[in-house]
Amino acid sequence: MTYYLNIGSNLDDREGNLWAADLRLSLDLGLVVARSSIVESEPWGFESDNGFLNMGIAVESQFSPIEALNIIHDIEYELNHGHSHRDAEGNYVDRLVDIDIMAIDDLVIDLPSLQVPHRHLPSRDFFLRPMAELAPEWLHPTLHLTPQQMLEQLEKTE
Repeated sequence: MTYYLNIGSNLDDREGNLWAADLRLSLDLGLVVARSSIVESEPWGFESDNGFLNMGIAVESQFSPIEALNIIHDIEYELNHGHSHRDAEGNYVDRLVDIDIMAIDDLVIDLPSLQVPHRHLPSRDFFLRPMAELAPEWLHPTLHLTPQQMLEQLEKTE
């Protein structure tokens, strides 16, 4: 399976954090077959003076989606030194590393712990720009749009 992941960081050595996560994913999850450019974005869902760097990667993996999610959560936990990307009230906070599953091939998964494609994929340009580089021909399995088409729709609404 091909996992399309987005790695984000808005603390300390942001670019170094992206590469640390990339390395761990290549060691623990599978073969990284593509990487996008690094894009800068504003925090989404919370206020912070710290902007994000984001990078998309495509990983070939034999792990099931739930196994992959658990591996990703373990990597995030370790790279964030045991800190969560949410505070005690469940609000987003600054973080060293955040890893999101944007898509897995053409799968549709709707579980409490995992929604694939990511439910916010069509509304986050920092997901769509890397995804358009990684998999320009990929079609959202329910919207039937490419990443570029979703990005164009998003730009029209902004």
